[in-house]
Amino acid sequence: VQLQASGGGLVQTGGSLRLSCAASGRTFSSYGMGWFRQAPGKEREFVSSITPSGASTSYADSVKGRFTISRDNTKNTVYLQMNSLESEDTAVYYCAASTYWSRYTSSYGYWGQGTLVTVSS
Repeated sequence: VQLQASGGGLVQTGGSLRLSCAASGRTFSSYGMGWFRQAPGKEREFVSSITPSGASTSYADSVKGRFTISRDNTKNTVYLQMNSLESEDTAVYYCAASTYWSRYTSSYGYWGQGTLVTVSS
C-alpha cells in the first residue's frame, strides 16, 4: 500500500488542523492505521492509531482529548483532527499502515512521506 499524507502547515497556538492520509490499493480496509510524529532532534513517537474497521482508537497521553483519528474506508483515507494545538505539537507527522493495531513503529510496514506541522505562538 502507498500512503500520501497532507494537510500540514503553520498554525497559531490554540488553532486546529486536519491531516489526511490517502492510501492506494484495494486492501486499505484490512490495515490498522497510525499517525506518528517526529520533532527536530527527537525520535519518532506514536500519536494515534485506529483499527481496520474504525471501531477502536488509541492515543498518546500528550494528545488525548485534543486529537481525533478517524477513517473513511470508502475513500481509502485516514484523518487526524488536531485541536488546541501547542508548540510542543510541532513536528513532521507521518501516517503508517500495519497488519496489526499497534502503538509501535516497528509494527508498521508502510509509511507516508510526512507532512510538517508548525505551531507558532
